[in-house]
Amino acid sequence: MGEDIKILNEKEINDLLKSFPGWKYKDNKISKEFKFEDFMGCLTFIVKLAPIFEMNDHHPDIHIFYSKILFELQRFDFGGKVTDMDFKIAKEIERTYEMWKD
Repeated sequence: MGEDIKILNEKEINDLLKSFPGWKYKDNKISKEFKFEDFMGCLTFIVKLAPIFEMNDHHPDIHIFYSKILFELQRFDFGGKVTDMDFKIAKEIERTYEMWKD
């Protein structure tokens, strides 16, 4: 990967969250729920994101409900803390979801 990853403090996290509507910070992770038409829509969306997660060596916790996905982001390899990489991945999730809705 070759990137420097920075652990963020609570103020930095909350400042960044202002640019990520719907994302929340709790229990050392940022999270957001996304809605889909059905279960297959959820699975297809995750499959679309999988290469991005793999390329960035960042694998969020993903909770699938029938027509919803909850993403929880933190870096376990950095002590379960929120990093700038979590926000990079959140941005990719948002970008992909916006294209998905169109």
